[in-house]
Amino acid sequence: MGVWVVVPAFDEASNLEIVVPQIVEHLHTVDPDGQVLVVDDGSRDNTREVLEALQQSLPCLHVDGWRRNRGKAAALKQGFTVALQADASIVVMMDADGQDDPSELPRVLEQVGNGSDLVTGARHERNDRFVKRWTSKIYNGTTSRLSGTPGRDFNSGFKAMTAETAEAVSPMLYGELYRYITVIAHWLGFEVAEVPVKHHARLHGKTKYGLNRFWRGMLDLMTVRFLMSYEHRPSHLFGGLGIISILVGIVMLAYLFVEKLLGAAIGQRPMLLIAVLLVVAGLQVLLFGLLAELIVYVRQRGSSTPR
Repeated sequence: MGVWVVVPAFDEASNLEIVVPQIVEHLHTVDPDGQVLVVDDGSRDNTREVLEALQQSLPCLHVDGWRRNRGKAAALKQGFTVALQADASIVVMMDADGQDDPSELPRVLEQVGNGSDLVTGARHERNDRFVKRWTSKIYNGTTSRLSGTPGRDFNSGFKAMTAETAEAVSPMLYGELYRYITVIAHWLGFEVAEVPVKHHARLHGKTKYGLNRFWRGMLDLMTVRFLMSYEHRPSHLFGGLGIISILVGIVMLAYLFVEKLLGAAIGQRPMLLIAVLLVVAGLQVLLFGLLAELIVYVRQRGSSTPR
């Protein structure tokens, strides 16, 4: 099958020595030649030593990474790149904290071969703190409504996808946009699905995510929606906002002009200042949209130029 399991890890040494052998065990029931790649995201504990020891008994285990923490998105992108360069046909992503159950790998992988391009291991019964469960529930409901993507657990770190899907979503893996891999894949036209999976409490250590992750997630959703909707036509958004601002300003100026003709004093009226600001700001936004359109044009022209 050519399955690669990518595991981003940051200070998860005590969990990796338990989780990695379990992943290998269950992966090889489906694909005896399956490979596991752990991307060490600048861990400060003995993650490297643990992985080197595991490699002695697990020849299918590969290790990559860097010395400083660059975030989960960068680790996943690196893992996808390595797996795709090794001609993986299916790429799986799993967390290193032990909350994803490796025994669910066969069920998730089975769905990838049955018409779905990306399958999420959905945690319908979560073993997390009360606050984390409810903020995640609000987040998932909001994401589904705003994006139009079917699903109940977009934030699950347990996903399997075809190589084509992994290659398509990889350019969007920066910042914290990895949360929206399912949304991005759906908007790109891939078939997405969910499979209910068992979810465990973290084995060792503390979670690295706080309550502020919820608000950052909402901002990231706005970013993803903007990029997917206006990446190739930014003037449609900025131009529309600019034109609306200009029209409102012109209407207000026309009203003030009539007031002036009727003998009213308009020089000290706040409406005059607001109207002028709306027109000027609208022109700036409109020009910004045209400039963004020019940048997109130059980029597209450069990518299509024969070499």
